[in-house]
Amino acid sequence: MQRSVIDLKVYDPQDFPAYLPKLNKLYDDLFAGGKGFRAKLIRMMGANLNLTAKEELLLGQTIEFIHNASLLHDDLIDRSHLRRGKTAAWLKYTPEYAVLAGDYLLARVMVNLSGHGNIKLVQYTAEVISDLLEGEWLQDSVVGDFFVTLEQLDRIHNLKTASLFKWCIRAPFIAQERYEEELHRTLEEMGTLLGQLFQRSDDLLDYNIRNDEGKAILGDLKSGYLNSFGAFICQGKTRQEIDSIVKSKTLEEYYFAIGGKAHFDQKLAAFDEMNKSLIQMYDHHLARLQTFLKPGEEKLIDQLRPLTEILYWRRKPS
Repeated sequence: MQRSVIDLKVYDPQDFPAYLPKLNKLYDDLFAGGKGFRAKLIRMMGANLNLTAKEELLLGQTIEFIHNASLLHDDLIDRSHLRRGKTAAWLKYTPEYAVLAGDYLLARVMVNLSGHGNIKLVQYTAEVISDLLEGEWLQDSVVGDFFVTLEQLDRIHNLKTASLFKWCIRAPFIAQERYEEELHRTLEEMGTLLGQLFQRSDDLLDYNIRNDEGKAILGDLKSGYLNSFGAFICQGKTRQEIDSIVKSKTLEEYYFAIGGKAHFDQKLAAFDEMNKSLIQMYDHHLARLQTFLKPGEEKLIDQLRPLTEILYWRRKPS
């Protein structure tokens, strides 16, 4: 088997039975067009830690199955009409099929991992899935709450977003039965920071900041959700000011509601500066990680270092 998980539709025939054609068609739609960043991160980790091709494939499939299951469920909960530029599964195939398809992906994850025989990896993966669900509950609880704090949102993002990044960098070590407590504490901190940076950058897209993906402008706000940058801007605002801000339908209305474009740019600069401190913390933990690596694994540090540029500043890897 080729040592690669770039092709994310490397499905094992026993995972998706041929006698369930609608399920297979749904997965064809779901997996097509995704960047597969998390599976690529697994491949990068695996190449530097000398995982076998079979282990790379297992871990790459696992994270993509979990991630895409969460997208199926999220789109239904949020009533999002599009996913990767196409009709969301719950609209195309019915809500019931979307739920079942997401549940089936998660079930296959546990079956596949159980066959690997590492109970610690199975347990950790189950914990991550639990975190995702808890984060979804918490996020739903703050929809319509325009006084939500950045700290509250960070807790949600740590459960929903960062948990998958933590899994990507911890699971390869667990698969190799490397369980040093300090190693995993360091990896946990790194994954948390990567998740926060990714989510905060993703939230900026809502305000057309570094929005090369063409994300809908003010989509979160119009859905009644105050994301991290929105919460940052609303800190210290009065109820009357916030009422005006959340009624904005265009960026021009939003600029006017918060005191003008110049004020918006100042808040953006302050937000970026705050997140630079997270990047510095990541670099500190990266140096710490190097002390746990074996001879020949040092290149992993050079490959992990650019992730903050890719995830927060949205710069393409060189």
